[in-house]
Amino acid sequence: MPLARSVSVTSLSGLDEWDEDFDLDDAVLFEIAWEVANKVGGIYTVIQTKARLTCEEWGENYFLVGPYMESNVRTQVELIEPTNPVLRRTIDKMNSSGCKVYFGRWLIEGSPYVVLLDVGFTAWSLDRWKSELWENCAIGVPWFDREANDAVLFGFLTAWLLGEYAAQCEDPPHILAHFHEWLAGLGLVLCRQRQLPVATIFTTHATLLGRYLCAGNVDFYNNLAEFNVDKEAGDRQIYHRYCLERAAARCAHVFTTVSQITAIEAEHLLKRKPDIVTPNGLNVKKFSAMHEFQNLHAQSKSRIQEFIRGHFYGHLDFNLDKTVFLFIAGRYEFSNKGADLFLEALARLNYLLRVNHSETTVIAFFIMPARTNNFNVETLKGQAVRKQLWDTAQTVKERFGKKLYESLLVGQLPEVSKMLDKEDFTMMKRAIFATQRQCLPPICTHNMLEDSSDPILTCIRRIGLFNSSQDRVKVIFHPEFLSSTSPLLPMDYEEFVRGCHLGVFPSYYEPWGYTPAECTVMGIPSVSTNLSGFGCFMEEHIADPSSYGIYILDRRYRSVDESCNQLTSFLFQFCQQSRRQRIIQRNRTERLSDLLDWRYLGRSEKYGSVIFYSGLIIYFCFFVCLLGFPPLQTSGFRYPRPASVPPSPAHSLHSSPHHSEAEDEDERYDEELEAEKDRVNIRHHSVYH
Repeated sequence: MPLARSVSVTSLSGLDEWDEDFDLDDAVLFEIAWEVANKVGGIYTVIQTKARLTCEEWGENYFLVGPYMESNVRTQVELIEPTNPVLRRTIDKMNSSGCKVYFGRWLIEGSPYVVLLDVGFTAWSLDRWKSELWENCAIGVPWFDREANDAVLFGFLTAWLLGEYAAQCEDPPHILAHFHEWLAGLGLVLCRQRQLPVATIFTTHATLLGRYLCAGNVDFYNNLAEFNVDKEAGDRQIYHRYCLERAAARCAHVFTTVSQITAIEAEHLLKRKPDIVTPNGLNVKKFSAMHEFQNLHAQSKSRIQEFIRGHFYGHLDFNLDKTVFLFIAGRYEFSNKGADLFLEALARLNYLLRVNHSETTVIAFFIMPARTNNFNVETLKGQAVRKQLWDTAQTVKERFGKKLYESLLVGQLPEVSKMLDKEDFTMMKRAIFATQRQCLPPICTHNMLEDSSDPILTCIRRIGLFNSSQDRVKVIFHPEFLSSTSPLLPMDYEEFVRGCHLGVFPSYYEPWGYTPAECTVMGIPSVSTNLSGFGCFMEEHIADPSSYGIYILDRRYRSVDESCNQLTSFLFQFCQQSRRQRIIQRNRTERLSDLLDWRYLGRSEKYGSVIFYSGLIIYFCFFVCLLGFPPLQTSGFRYPRPASVPPSPAHSLHSSPHHSEAEDEDERYDEELEAEKDRVNIRHHSVYH
């Protein structure tokens, strides 16, 4: 979905020797980002998931460039000698000149080559490079901003690497450098300032100023054209960062972003309209058996239920088979990520469930890393009590089984009253006594360092959701990343998502939104907004998103209270679904996964070949910018409504092996027939055709 190109893409200093006859096989792609083999945020997922397909396209001519972090390298990178002779000479020359440059393979799918630059080793050059930056670009970086200092070091080292590589080439080089975000953007600015023979691409996944403005509770999207960007950046003490980001966007031969909503934002804040929007994708793994992902959901849900049994011991007065698990996850940005709206909607949902005497219980998880000093003792105790009860039950069961076996062995029917002796009852009474609890189940699983001022906990105190027995909505705040090695909730994030029923992401500022996208490919319905890239993407390509389990919340044209009421309505309707209806909806959601697959996200009929993310950029960079070809005209399509509407047919049969509700087994629902109807509607090819 190309946008109108800005005038700056025709400025190609240093590329005069490139012509129409060069061989693309000789081109080399460097993809530069601070999050190469260094997980910080969503860009890590972007690069990691598309690495395999990029390697398939570029082969030995694809190199990722990132910072050297020893702790990450030990577990994620295999250091080897460079196979490319030009790159080997480049690295040797830099190392002999006072740098530390490492080469290896990133141990992810595709095993891409990585070039890692040790920014700490060259910190002695920081003052000199800052002076050069000021003299040549009029950008001053204060000494106290460590992140900006790292960006300066990383930018100069990247420009050094690309310049040295070009110098080591015997023939005129065909180098394409793709820079992600402002932390890597200075390298692009220096490439243009030094007139290196490098075609440059800059992708912004979110603007710095946009993130800060939205966090300040301003009416951001309705006032984009009114902001004095220099003043706003200065007021927030990020003017130097903003200058680095804006310079990279303005200097790039091709400027891209990840969604239409961010394209509008970039045009107003960075003063350049993106040349093309490149939506983010994922590696989609298809199952050979139709219901395998449903089985995985049942297994993961069972593990979450075990955690719940421990967390709510002594207050487990609700039916886990009639409990719905909701979750929100991501960076701890209370208003930007919509945690404030979610909590307010949960309070209203709690009221609706209570006045309607609903048997459904909702447990809402908040997975947002924050500053803690340890696990909550009461939370750990809950899991210990649960395990103790399990061990007691197993011991009594073994003793009971042994007595039953001996009775049957001598040909006598057992007397049930004699099967459990006094010792057994004593053990069980002790176990029951251990479940006595004077306090309510904890809200937070950890001890927060700033408990009194924490936004989530403060909001929970205001709305009064304290996990009491009267509440139909319970809240659990887990302020750290999920891990299978955790003593509390030993599950990886993917397993946890599969075990939940609905992901809720009512973000106010979300340039793309990997969390709802991950839910979709795992067959989990989600709530997104029309201010997120993912939400806009789904609205554009699906005629009736909610029937496919994609609920789009309106946060652009409604007031906060109206948006909150709409979210409450979504959640209440979801809670009213039967288990069978949720199964059907999950099947529909999972069938959308191809829409988010990197393999399908870019196709071109005009040139007759599959052009996914990086390939699409190559077309624009080489053919549009360098050779003056007309922009590629593409058109999308919209998934129609599913074959059976509403999304939960009245006549259906269980398609999951685990039954948790008593339902009429005479009703028939042919899942394969339902899927085939949807396949007729859902054309399995790209959004670009």
